[in-house]
Amino acid sequence: MKRILQVVGTMDRAGAETMIMSLYRAIDRSEYQFDFVYFTERPCSFDDEILKLGGKIYRISEKKSKTTISRTYRLYKIIKKNKPFHAVHCHQLFSNAFHLTAAYFSGIKQRIAHSHNTSDINSETLIGKFYQGFARKIINTLATDFISCGYEAGKFLFYPKRDVLFIPNAVNVKKFLNVKQLKTENFFNIPSITPGTLILSQIGRLMPVKNVEFTINFAEYLKNCKVDFHLFFAGSGRLEKSLKALVIEKKLDKNITFLGVRSDVEKILANSDALLMPSFHEGFPVILVECQTSGTPALISNRISNEVDLGMNLISFCSLEDSFEVWFNNLNKLIKTKALNSDKRHEILKKKGFDIDFSVKLLEKIYQKTKI
Repeated sequence: MKRILQVVGTMDRAGAETMIMSLYRAIDRSEYQFDFVYFTERPCSFDDEILKLGGKIYRISEKKSKTTISRTYRLYKIIKKNKPFHAVHCHQLFSNAFHLTAAYFSGIKQRIAHSHNTSDINSETLIGKFYQGFARKIINTLATDFISCGYEAGKFLFYPKRDVLFIPNAVNVKKFLNVKQLKTENFFNIPSITPGTLILSQIGRLMPVKNVEFTINFAEYLKNCKVDFHLFFAGSGRLEKSLKALVIEKKLDKNITFLGVRSDVEKILANSDALLMPSFHEGFPVILVECQTSGTPALISNRISNEVDLGMNLISFCSLEDSFEVWFNNLNKLIKTKALNSDKRHEILKKKGFDIDFSVKLLEKIYQKTKI
């Protein structure tokens, strides 16, 4: 059995982490086993499932390893102590430079850099840009294999001449394709919701990049326009407390509900009229693949690459500089657009490689390349 060490920050229910777990569930575990390195001591959403599937979890404490050098050294020690790993698969954008360094000096022959994003907060400062250039050079020098979730994500992290494998952020098609059958009356158990209430959802971490405050302000606009709506946020993050306070300040607590971390995303999509995603930047969000697979329309920021539109008449782009009136008009048009039936959606997903079985085969070919 080949053990693959997945280097991640945490394993909560976020885009990249969900994709990794989808691959883990589908891969032939008689041939490949995933182990994980976290940079946190707290419990994560997928811990129990990882352990149940036979994986090991190694933790590097942020409190005990406050510097990049100490975290790199601790990762080096984990790899050396727990050999042999067949490969080290790194998922943390520019931090991959240090993880690949640890893998290189610990003698790992296959070192994989995986890009999940198209932008980074470090791009905003001169020091940050210097760091990106330095890290990008190390990544492109020490990685033996390069993977991205989309063209733009690959272009952002890797040099132009690199042979980058595109592995789509695939989903379990069977789980989402006929999800509308899961629609139930008042699934969210909110007494004020009626059959005519517009149900909106935003699914993802409550972090600055997700631009959740924009969504709350949009909800305030809808309320002022006397729209009968209810907005649900599914996810958690460091902004949760301040966002809840903002909702109360704007007197939107009867229109907005925070659901917390959920494992039933397919049911949320089934019972939503539309998904909102006004993010400042994204890679190739898994939730948008799940959304289109389920037949649920999504109104999203034009800061997100247009490659996320799979051609199912379910995605509409809006500029963050546009007025809320424009967003609302686009939302109305989107909801009224007739979606493709499930057979046609499935055909598109298979053709574009978004079925998890196809992605697993691509990943297995990568892991088969190197012998210990």
